[in-house]
Parts: sequence; C-alpha cells; structure tokens
Amino acid sequence: MSHDHSHHQHHVITGQQINRAFVIGIILNFTFVLIELGAGFYSNSLALISDAGHNLSDVATLGLSLFAFHLTKKKATTNFTFGFSKSTILVSLANSVILLVAVGSIGWEAIHRFLHPQTTTGSLISIVAGIGILINVASALLFFRDKNTDLNVKGAYLHLMVDALVSVGVVIAGFIISYTHWQWIDPLISIGIMAIVLWSTWGILKESLKLSLDAVPTNINLEKIKLKVLENPSINDIHHVHIWAMSTTKNAMTAHLVINQEMEEREIAALKNNLKHELTHLNIHHVTLETEKEDCSQNECE
Repeated sequence: MSHDHSHHQHHVITGQQINRAFVIGIILNFTFVLIELGAGFYSNSLALISDAGHNLSDVATLGLSLFAFHLTKKKATTNFTFGFSKSTILVSLANSVILLVAVGSIGWEAIHRFLHPQTTTGSLISIVAGIGILINVASALLFFRDKNTDLNVKGAYLHLMVDALVSVGVVIAGFIISYTHWQWIDPLISIGIMAIVLWSTWGILKESLKLSLDAVPTNINLEKIKLKVLENPSINDIHHVHIWAMSTTKNAMTAHLVINQEMEEREIAALKNNLKHELTHLNIHHVTLETEKEDCSQNECE
C-alpha cells in the first residue's frame, strides 16, 4: 500500500509542475510575441516578424497542450469509456500541423522578400532576438524535468530550445546587416528558421500520426512484450496481441493467453495480476487478458 501511495503522490506533484510550466510558458512567450511583432513592423524585419509568427504558433501549441492536459483529468463517461486522454495525442498532431502551416507562410514571405528586398534595422533585430534567447531558454527549462514523460511536453521543450537557437541566428543576422547592409540576409535567416522548425517538428508529427492511428507506440517493443509473457512456465502461447496508446503517456494492451490445462481459476487470476504488474514496467498501463486452456488451432494462433 505504501508503494502505491508514494507513486500516486509523485504523479500529482509532477502534474502540478507540468501545469505550472505550461501557464508560465504561455505568458512569457505571448509577451515576447507582442514585443517581437512591434519591433518587426517598426524595423521592417521579416526575420523578426516570421519568428514572431512562429512564437505565436508556439503559444497556440502550449495552450492546446494545457487544454488537453486538463481534459485527461476528466472522468470517463458512458460515451467516453476511456476518458479523454486521447486528446493529448490529437493535440500533439494538431500542434505539428499548426507549425507546418507557420513554416509555409514564412517560406512564402521569404521568397517575396528575396524578389523585392526591403531595408531593415540590424541593431534593433539583434536586441530583440537577444531578449528572445533569454525567454526561450527560460521557458524550455520549465519543461526539462518532464520532457521524457509526455509527447506534448517533449514537443514544447524541443520547440522552445529550437526557438532559442533561431534567435541566436537572428542576432547574428542583425549584426551582419548593421555592418554590411546586406538586406538579403533577412529573408535568408527566415529560410533558416523555416528549415529548423521543419526538422524539429517532423519527428513529433510522425509519432503523433502513428498514435492517432493506434499504431504500437515507439517506446514499446512488441516482441519483447511477448517474450516477457512467455517466460512464465504456465503460459504456452500468446496471440491476438494488440497494443495502442490511450494518451501520450499511457498505453493499453489486449491479448489471448494459452495456459496449462491443469490450472485452476484461483491460479489463473493470480497469473493475470502478476503479469499486469510486470507489464507496467514495460510501459503498458491498461491490460486486458483472455485465457484459453485448450490448444488453439493454427488459424487462431496467427
């Protein structure tokens, strides 16, 4: 009992930390978006405006992730028997799509600026981007501790760290423009921002799409699961195995077990309980097992 209680307490504390991280991250980044947009229009800098647009999409993704995080706390209903945990996967997919749309708009405007160069103020670009480095790093550190526990938290951390690197590039671009007056540097940096955002988003887009289609999560090894189950001498075979993600942090599994003929109901119940506990250490949190005593036919075991 004491083990279960301490585990539950850790989960609650982590949940509070994640919630606080999202709220603070949203406030910091939205404030910076307003600063960057104002400076971008004042200095006529596409690099600042495009980065502000990207940061605004980050604010949207943080907001959606926070919304999904709160949905996971809602109890299951007769219509939603698994609860609303799947929303975290859908939000992760939506966030990736939002970022790809932002990438497209940045690229389109950058091409226009290459064809029709416009004068920008390099020193102001560098100052604002320097502020962006501080804000993005501070925001990313809020998610550092829990970045490996949830796909949305990992996405927030990666995007904010990438934003910090992008801001470094914008600072450099500002210095170059100030000393050389090469105006084409501004749209070039925008193209660089586009490439970095695309690279950082692609992996999360693929994973969230897979989870939306109920594919086996990347952190689950199906063959390892089967071998673990078959280590038990009372189990002769396992088939009809299905593993899918209930959320970005919890996975479910159903399977049929072929067990020894002589096993009694009491022993079967104990076997299932022990197996479910072992599977939690392999990232399977919700398990439904059916047992068969008779030998299954060739068709059934495939």
